[in-house]
Amino acid sequence: MSRLLPYLLPGLVFQSVIIGGGYATGRELVAFFLDRGPLPGLLGLLVAGLVFAAVMATAYEFARQTGAHDYRTFCRRLLGPAWVLYELAYLALVVLILAVVGSAAGELASGALGLPRAIGTVGMMLLVGTLTFFGSTLIGKVLAGWSVLLYAVYLLLFALTLAAHADAMALNLRQPSDAGGGWAVSGMRYAAYNISLPAVLFCMTLLKTRRQAVGAGVLTGLIAIIPALLFYLAMLAYYPAIGAQPVPALFLMAQLDIPWLQGLFQLVVFGTFVETGTGVLHAINERIDVQAREGGRALPRWARPAVAGSLLLLSIYGATTFGIVDLIARGYGLLSWVFIAVLIVPLMTLGLGRILREGR
Repeated sequence: MSRLLPYLLPGLVFQSVIIGGGYATGRELVAFFLDRGPLPGLLGLLVAGLVFAAVMATAYEFARQTGAHDYRTFCRRLLGPAWVLYELAYLALVVLILAVVGSAAGELASGALGLPRAIGTVGMMLLVGTLTFFGSTLIGKVLAGWSVLLYAVYLLLFALTLAAHADAMALNLRQPSDAGGGWAVSGMRYAAYNISLPAVLFCMTLLKTRRQAVGAGVLTGLIAIIPALLFYLAMLAYYPAIGAQPVPALFLMAQLDIPWLQGLFQLVVFGTFVETGTGVLHAINERIDVQAREGGRALPRWARPAVAGSLLLLSIYGATTFGIVDLIARGYGLLSWVFIAVLIVPLMTLGLGRILREGR
């Protein structure tokens, strides 16, 4: 198992971080893919998986070659003085992601348990703050372990939906669509804002060779996109009605009407919100820690939850002020273009050129 760890752990951590803000609620899949039509949306998801694989393979090898294990170091070596542009974009994304998962946690608590939305939001954020206190070792284990459980639940969800509604899923995939080539752009934009590179860089110490880095990057694309594909296909059983739901995952569970599966899915989804919040905040703590050590100081342990708590409070405001539909439609749409400009294009040009020049 230790030989497989460098290949699998980055992908498992990456997948566990992106899912809360990427597809756990289903709203993101509707906004970027299902609204274009069932088949074009599926093709767009495949494009997103290819982009994940190509970008992360390049990023992992660049990080291995340059010894960049936090996003500040990574971006300084990739962008030079312009690295601060990425940091500003990433901080905006973190606040947005925390607001989205906080809002979704509130919707889950309200819809599943009949509790006030604020309890779900604050409860999720308290768990995130607690996990960030313990650092990389525990976070890596929790994120990887929960990803395995999540895979099992998504496979079960897909299998049960397929058994009950295979005809409807197939019929919807055959529907004509006039979406044109927009599905490819949607796939690239979706991948762009979900490239949670900062959250996975602490795993780069495991990568010792180019083969490991590229292999881990390709597996990251597969590990990240397979649950999204399974979820998307299950959603097709209730197309187009599911597209109007603020949290399509809850609607899907209600239609299946399997109480034990509904409870298990809600537990797993709530856990993904905690994972996502923990991952993005841990990346910021790691960046601050590296800068502190460069100055000859150590980041106090209490500072980790303090940093997390400050950003969480800011995000609670966003989560309670704006609805999840508006947060996803407006915030993610804009930031996807920003990350294409400040990360993906430089990495796949300047970064790839450096990798090829420096050899193995």
